[in-house]
Amino acid sequence: MKKIILIITVLFSYSLNANNIRVSNISLENLNDISNWVNVEFDLAWDNSWRISSGPSNWDAAWVVIKYRVNNGTWTHAIISQANSTPSTGATLDVTPDGIGALVYRDADGSGNVNFQNMQIRWNFGSTDTNDIIDIQVHAIEMVYVPEGSFYVGGTTGDEANKFHSGGFSTASSYRVTSENNLTIANTSGNLYYTASNASGGDQTGVLSLSYPKGFGAFYSMKYEVSESQWVSFFNSLTENQKTNRDVTDATHKNSDAVVSRNTISWTGGTASATTSAPDRAVSFLSVADMNAYMDWTGLRPLSELEYEKACRGPILPKPGEFAWGSANIASNDYTLVNSGFSSERITNPEVNTGNALYSITNGTINGPLRNGIFASSAVNNNREETGGSYYGIMELSGNLYERCVTVGTAQGRAFTGIHGNGIISSTTGNGTVSNWPNSTTGDGYSFRGGSWLNGADFIRVSDRFDGASIIASGNNRLGFRAARTAP
Repeated sequence: MKKIILIITVLFSYSLNANNIRVSNISLENLNDISNWVNVEFDLAWDNSWRISSGPSNWDAAWVVIKYRVNNGTWTHAIISQANSTPSTGATLDVTPDGIGALVYRDADGSGNVNFQNMQIRWNFGSTDTNDIIDIQVHAIEMVYVPEGSFYVGGTTGDEANKFHSGGFSTASSYRVTSENNLTIANTSGNLYYTASNASGGDQTGVLSLSYPKGFGAFYSMKYEVSESQWVSFFNSLTENQKTNRDVTDATHKNSDAVVSRNTISWTGGTASATTSAPDRAVSFLSVADMNAYMDWTGLRPLSELEYEKACRGPILPKPGEFAWGSANIASNDYTLVNSGFSSERITNPEVNTGNALYSITNGTINGPLRNGIFASSAVNNNREETGGSYYGIMELSGNLYERCVTVGTAQGRAFTGIHGNGIISSTTGNGTVSNWPNSTTGDGYSFRGGSWLNGADFIRVSDRFDGASIIASGNNRLGFRAARTAP
């Protein structure tokens, strides 16, 4: 009988007060030494979960991927399958057709904390030798399901820069996305158009092919921006050669191992592991190459800027000057923090009956991003405005750090076909290897949406596209990102 010696490790089970997602009790069960597969069993839990059949009609979920290494070699992505996989009581487990990962979520309506125990995912381990020593990592990232359906982009009486509108009509006429069919960008009736009052607005032409994710089809978005702990977990699984290009502390990034604009990541080089003293904080200073590598490695993909607007407002008609929480109301007092850097970091003076977000007016002396989900845990009342949540329950889509989404404003952006990462990055450069993603070298293909802690209110509005087609490859203290996955 085939005997595999296992050393089991866990990553991405980072603690976050808003969700506290965690993986525990990993083991291997039901080894099939003839067909070369085994079940990876684990417990998966997170807080403040939901599933609802009315209104947004959606749920939150965990994106689960498995990594392994043989005899202390390089970490490799595990291919899994639905066959012989078993969800725990109360959970649905959807393994994606490509075998890259699985989505786990409630199987019925409800809200509150979840603890899915003894879940099993089949890992097709292939030709592993009988005496190999194998390390296993189970990674879980919290996502939010955005259902299929029509929605509107841009087109308000507000003064958002370069906003979308319906072609052939005034800029106050919103455009309704009704399918994933080809979409022409032109200032004629029936087409999508947008203003371009500055050079970074976009070229105002082209066609979005059937494959470009327009937001009509169902997709999953990360609930939060990528955190420092998520980045460090990814980084520490790379080879030394790969780490050299992904080092956020080098001269092309924040150029320090010290805290810069609240980025706390440090790496001394060589075989050392990178560290963070604020694991739940949204990570900044990442370049386009860093983003693409992370999304490829986790089996996710970039969010398009059309999907960004749907993720914010859902199917509701746009409102003038609205933010991600669905109104133009916004806090205007300096925030005060307690427990900075910890999972319990919170704001002691959130505003009531208005939208809370970190931007230039509320930033005060903070000078950098906050931990993910801070407004949900700090709010006096649990509503969209005070928590800063989107229609679907996605957090910090306005303020904190810029969202980098695939633009419709350049040929490179329009070439995006929604391909997902396959869990593998270049062994020599540490770069992502997916075709038709925005360019890692030049940055062409991304837009900057939702503003940051350093921007004024105009930049954090849902329809604002001041940087709708900006071409910047490097990272800085205002730039973050979140990933997506087309629903299986």
